[in-house]
Amino acid sequence: MHITLVGINHTTAPVAVRERFTFSPEEVAVALPRFGGAAILLSTCNRTEVYLASHHPIAAGSVIALVRELKDAPDVPDEVFYHLGEQDAVRHLFRVAAGVESMVLGEAEILGQVRGAFSAATAAGTHNAVLSQLFHEAIRVGRRARSETGIGRNAVSVSSTAVALARKVLGDLSQRTVLVVSAGETGKLTARNLARNGASRLLVTNRRPERARMLATELDGEPVAFERLSVAMADADIVISSSAATEFLIGREEVTQAVANRNGRPLLMIDIAVPRDIDPAVREVPRVHLYDIDDLQAVVEENINSRRQELDKVEQLVDEGVEHFSTWLRERGVVPTVAALRERADSLRAAELTRTLRRAPELSAEQQSAVEAMSNALVKKLLHDPIARLKGADGERYVGTLRELFALDDEPSANGAESVGE
Repeated sequence: MHITLVGINHTTAPVAVRERFTFSPEEVAVALPRFGGAAILLSTCNRTEVYLASHHPIAAGSVIALVRELKDAPDVPDEVFYHLGEQDAVRHLFRVAAGVESMVLGEAEILGQVRGAFSAATAAGTHNAVLSQLFHEAIRVGRRARSETGIGRNAVSVSSTAVALARKVLGDLSQRTVLVVSAGETGKLTARNLARNGASRLLVTNRRPERARMLATELDGEPVAFERLSVAMADADIVISSSAATEFLIGREEVTQAVANRNGRPLLMIDIAVPRDIDPAVREVPRVHLYDIDDLQAVVEENINSRRQELDKVEQLVDEGVEHFSTWLRERGVVPTVAALRERADSLRAAELTRTLRRAPELSAEQQSAVEAMSNALVKKLLHDPIARLKGADGERYVGTLRELFALDDEPSANGAESVGE
């Protein structure tokens, strides 16, 4: 069984590129069957990865081409994608689940996203036993990383990073106003964190008025009609946007209009959506400080030294997970041969036992049982070493030889097993 991974993430492409390959849950459900076999699609704000398991090698180029087609992005070069196979792909997924591959080292959200990707494949019917075992093991490694190491200690998150940025740009946060635009979970966490650190007023807007009211109640804020976005931005000191929109919600024109009514006060805008909510052209507007998800990385790097000290422990857990999965996969690969070998040997044993007992009618029932027990023990001892080698670290190289030596793929002879020894 061959395992293949093709992906794009924050280390290989800027947000302007990888946002083009973000899949919504609905898009994931449509995309998965297109891969034509066992597939799981993991899509987050910082990565899109396709995991495939097949009996035959899969060309990475064909997977990349399909991903481009699904997202209508034929112009994106191959270089922004990475391709890993077999154990390298396994190790990468385990490091992802453990938070080692995240932009924010040790962040906890990725484990739920890995679980969600597996659930989506289950619903779509595109996983098989190998991918199921792979993702269950990845989730186990991720849980152990958080419970047995300090990789998640000293919270370093998008929300805490936003607070650091706000202080850097605006200084004292007391009496500041925060505008939350179409907030997802990360946006809500960020808004709450800013409020805990001094921001005194929260404004909430959404393209759906009822949703804005619900979020405002949840955040203890004030709902604002989406049509009054420019007015709200004129009042706000910090704008947090984190919607699931597929196009820009805030453009340069709206921001320019808002800035004109701010009496020279600076405006901090933090776009943590992928795809982005705020047109990057907004950076050109005077006195506006716009940060997107990639810009947060520099701030994150300043706050993760304590987590780096836990990396060796996490890598050890990843190694153990890789070995555990590799052993399972190896043994699974030889199971049919082990079963066929045992079946062939037992068939021969049973036939010879029947022939022998038929020729010795004078044996008592107790003696016949003893002969049968001896035949079982003899076959078990003879098969012990071949089966042990099959299940060993390099057991797969014996599969072909054993199947040929014991004729495991041949049709049974017309005379059956009783012809042996005649």
